[in-house]
Amino acid sequence: MNCASKEEEIYTPIPYSLEIPVLFADKLIAPIIPADNPLTQEGVALGKKLFFDTILSGDETQSCASCHDPKKSFTDQQRFSNGVNDNLGTRNAMPLFNLAWNFDERFAWDGKEFSLEKQALEPVTNPIEMHGNWENITKKLQNNLEYKDLFLRAFGTSIIDSTLVTKAIAQFERTLISGNSKFDKYLRGEINLTPEEQNGFDVFMDESKGDCFHCHGSDNNPIWSDNKFHNNGLDNVFVDLGLGKITGDPKDNGKFKSPSIRNLAFTAPYMHDGRFATLEEVINHYSEGLKRSPTIDPLMKKVDEGGVHLSTQDKSNLKAFLQTLSDYNFIKNPTFQR
Repeated sequence: MNCASKEEEIYTPIPYSLEIPVLFADKLIAPIIPADNPLTQEGVALGKKLFFDTILSGDETQSCASCHDPKKSFTDQQRFSNGVNDNLGTRNAMPLFNLAWNFDERFAWDGKEFSLEKQALEPVTNPIEMHGNWENITKKLQNNLEYKDLFLRAFGTSIIDSTLVTKAIAQFERTLISGNSKFDKYLRGEINLTPEEQNGFDVFMDESKGDCFHCHGSDNNPIWSDNKFHNNGLDNVFVDLGLGKITGDPKDNGKFKSPSIRNLAFTAPYMHDGRFATLEEVINHYSEGLKRSPTIDPLMKKVDEGGVHLSTQDKSNLKAFLQTLSDYNFIKNPTFQR
C-alpha cells in the first residue's frame, strides 16, 4: 500500500457547523443537508476556492463569482450577465443566500435543477455562460497539486471529477446565510422601525393593499420567499415559458420562482429578465401594471383592475420597509469574500 492510499484511509474531514440565526432557528426547521454531501470544513474551503477560480471556465476568464459577486449579494447587478466571449444570457443572475432552506430543492428561475449539486453542473458547460468542458476542467484540476491535496482532504480521494467539484461548491453555497438586516434586528427587539417602515410592513401584509406576503413571506418566514413558482402578471404573451418549458405543462407557462426579497438594496435589476431597474418600478407593476394571461396566479386577485392601486404614500412606505430587509453584514462578511 502506498502513502497516498494510507492517507486516503485515515484522514477524516472536520464537520462544519452552520451559524444559524436565532430567528431562523425559532421559525424554520433545520436545513436538510444531503446524506452523501455532509458539510465539512475541508469541503466548504474547497468549494469556496472553486467558486472564485476561473479554472472552471473554458478560457479561464470567468468564475462562479463573476456573475455572483459577494459584495452584491452574490449577483452582478446586470440585467443579463456577460459570459465567456461577452455572450449575453436572457435571465438575470439570481442572488445566492439562505439556499440551505430551499426545501423543495428546485433551483434557478425555472426550477430546472433539483439540487444545489446539480445546479452547479450546467453553468460550467453552458455556451453563453462559462463555456467549459468538464473533461478538460477536471484534467486541469487533477494536474494541480494543491487541488489534488484539497480534494483528498475533503473527500478522501485525489481522483477529481465533476461530481466532487459540484459537491464542494454546494457545500460552500449552503454556508451563505443572510439573517442580520434591520428588520431582523427589529424582530429581535434590538431596534425600532421608523413610522414609514412600520406602515410599509403593514401595506406588505394587508390583503386589501399590498398583499405581498403570500409569495414573499412575512415576519414568521425569515427566508422571505415561498420558494414556489408563480405567474405574477408580467406579460400577456410569453417569450420565456419559465417553469412550463421544464415541465412541458402549458399550465406552468410564464411561472418563475419567487425570489427572496432580502437584500433588495444590492440586487437590482429585478424579475427573471431584469426588466425593472428600480424598486419603484417593481411596486408600480403590482400597483398598476398587472397583465392577464391564461396562467395568471390566483394570488394576483386584482389583475382585471391592473393591480392593487396603492397610494403614493403607501408606495413610499412599502419601499422603506423593503429596504429594511437588506443585510449589510452579509455583503461585507469576510468569510464569503475571496
